[in-house]
Amino acid sequence: MDFSNRVIIFIDGSNLYHIIRDIIGSSYSLIDFNFEGFTKYLCDGRKLVRVYYYTAPLDKKKDEETYKKQQKFFEYLKKIPNFNLVLCRMQKDIDNGILKYSVKEDDIHLAVDMVKLSYNDAYDTAILVSSDGDFVPAIEAVKEKGKNVENIGFETKFSWHLKQRSDKFKQISINKVLEFFN
Repeated sequence: MDFSNRVIIFIDGSNLYHIIRDIIGSSYSLIDFNFEGFTKYLCDGRKLVRVYYYTAPLDKKKDEETYKKQQKFFEYLKKIPNFNLVLCRMQKDIDNGILKYSVKEDDIHLAVDMVKLSYNDAYDTAILVSSDGDFVPAIEAVKEKGKNVENIGFETKFSWHLKQRSDKFKQISINKVLEFFN
């Protein structure tokens, strides 16, 4: 146990959702995912300061049932100690006559929080759960401040750029992901 090493975990929620869905299909729901066990595994005996999870609420008008399930998931997350749910916005776009939705502002919120909290000396190690290479500039800013950055990728998807720029890279297998489902 190294409680002198303070850890904050930053989770790109949309990225994690799509990776897990690709790994195990739609038969599981993230509400069945043991986030407390997952974050404890990531901390590996270090002191967990806080977890930030970035996502956006779905459009209630598009699919009320899925919206309700997501709201239940949000309530589940809010009950986890030291867990911050950061809600961004969902943007509607029409592409070739097809209505598409995309999460907006989540990457910028995550990057700003990661850098801001490093400058506020809130942590020693940032653990970034994402396979999105757009976070490289934030990682470099955090490292310039003397903080460590670990990137969590998955057996099925990870960012080569994040892996190269992070102090440590951990790739999680499909079997390990399945262990966190209740």
